[in-house]
Formats: sequence, structure tokens, C-alpha cells
Amino acid sequence: MAKRHAFGDLEALTADTGIRGLCAFGQRVLDLDAEDFGMPEEVGEVPKDLLDRARASRMPQAPKEQPRGALKTLHPAYGLLLEVIDIRWKRREMAPLVATIHIASEYLAMLAWEPVLGHAGDPALLGRSVNGEGTRFGVPVEPGSERMCDHTRPERSACERALRVSAEPPPGWRAYLDRQHSQVAQALGDCAARCRTPCSVMSRMDDAVRADLTERCKLASEFTDSALVRLRHAAPVGHGFGVPSPEEVQTAWARARASLRHQRLGKAALDGSEDRGYPLPGLPALFSAIAGAELVADDLLHEVSHRITAALA
Repeated sequence: MAKRHAFGDLEALTADTGIRGLCAFGQRVLDLDAEDFGMPEEVGEVPKDLLDRARASRMPQAPKEQPRGALKTLHPAYGLLLEVIDIRWKRREMAPLVATIHIASEYLAMLAWEPVLGHAGDPALLGRSVNGEGTRFGVPVEPGSERMCDHTRPERSACERALRVSAEPPPGWRAYLDRQHSQVAQALGDCAARCRTPCSVMSRMDDAVRADLTERCKLASEFTDSALVRLRHAAPVGHGFGVPSPEEVQTAWARARASLRHQRLGKAALDGSEDRGYPLPGLPALFSAIAGAELVADDLLHEVSHRITAALA
């Protein structure tokens, strides 16, 4: 059971507090219960090194909380997402797999922006990159005036909130993270990939930096609109009641790969990938191309499984 990452089932079958703590921790990470990543488990002790690794993917739950976790960099979070996708595939759990892919798609644009911002969209630092003369980021549209920004109304609202939420109390901060942070990621992606009348958010960049960011954001947008991500709407985590089969997931990924190859960066990433053992071949390489840095599946959950197995032995 430990080798199959059946942490919740194993926790229910053992009275050993050390093993129970590891099981509860492993199940929390596998379920992507990110707000409580790295927090002590009530049922037993969890080694500090494992808690620290989980905290790297945690969204801080207060404006000034340290470390900044996934607001500092999304790289550990995407490594974990890739590991969870691999495990869900091996367990033939397609509904959680599709949900994990959808989560990855929501923040891909922020992953692309990270090298430019120097962080992963941390609201406490975002203003220095999007404020200033000529910006339309988070600026309300005056009634009756010509619409110059392609952001939707929810995106404009989320962007405006992002620029002031670091001064709000923790409940407001958490509400922003739950409901609007992914919309800010989408809005930034639109700035780079789709805007027809760019403002100073983009024009302040050097041409080479801007061109590279635009290419990576266009690839992120293509993935978000792909057949693989659209499977979510056929699963219980979406709007229907069906669960896609492994064959349907493979077919959707094949269609997505064909579409993504139409872009130069997508073709280079997918044709040159060496991750053939991954259940969705080329997905780590694709995320790496969007990030502008190498991303590989983490081994945090495998390490939890190994330690439980050793303890049981």
C-alpha cells in the first residue's frame, strides 16, 4: 500500500504515530491541499526536511508570512504537480489527474512571467513591474471611454485587488488567493500573448525579453485551451458526471501535442524531450519551455513512500 501511495488507507490501518504522521502528510500532498502544506500533522510527527520541501509549494496564508513559497517561485510546485500526475496515472485515477492538469494550466502564464518579474506574482512585489506611467494594469475603465485593455472585467478587478491585497488582513489575503490569483495569472498571460494595444506593462521591456515572454505565454495559452485541459469539463471536477478513461486522456494529449507543435517553441520542446517514460510524454519538457528553465517531476511523495516502507520493515 505504501508503494502504491495509498497513504489514507494505510493511516487507517496502523496505530504507529510516526507512520500515521507520514501517511497523513503524504495524503495531504497527494491531494494538493496546498494551504496546509508543511504544517504539522495532528496524528503524528513528520520529519522537518519533508515539511520544508512541502512548504516550497505552499501559498503563504498571510500577507507577510515567510517563506514566500509558491509566490517566490512556482518551480517546486510544478515539480510536485508533475509527480502527482505520474502517480495518479499509475493508480488509474483519471478524475484527480485531470484536476491536477487543470490546476497546472491555471498558473502556466505566471510560470512564464516568473523570469521577468523575479518572483511568481507576489502581490507585495508586483506593483514595481506593472505600475507607472502608461499602464492599464488594474486601472478601471471610465464609463463611455474607448476600451483599450483586453482584460475582462473579472481580470481587471483581480489585477486591481492584487496591487493592494498585501495591505489587507489575512482573511482578505486568503480570499484573494482562492478566487483571484489565478485570474491575475491569466491577465498577465493576456498582456504578453493577446493584447492588441500593449501598455507600459509590456513596452517597458527590452525587445528580446518581450519577444521571449510573448512566445512562452502563447505556448501557455495554447496548452490551457488544449483538448487535454478541456477534459476537465467531462469529469466530476468540472460540469459533468463522466470520468475520462486512460485511453481518452492519451487521445486528448496526442491532439494537444499536435496543436502545440504548430508553435516553434512547442515543437522544439516536444520533439526534443527525453522524458519518454513519463505517462504524458513531453509534458515536463513543455512546462520547462514555458518556464524558461528545466522542470522535472519531484520525488517528494516517493520519498514519503520509501520512509513509510522502511518504518514498517
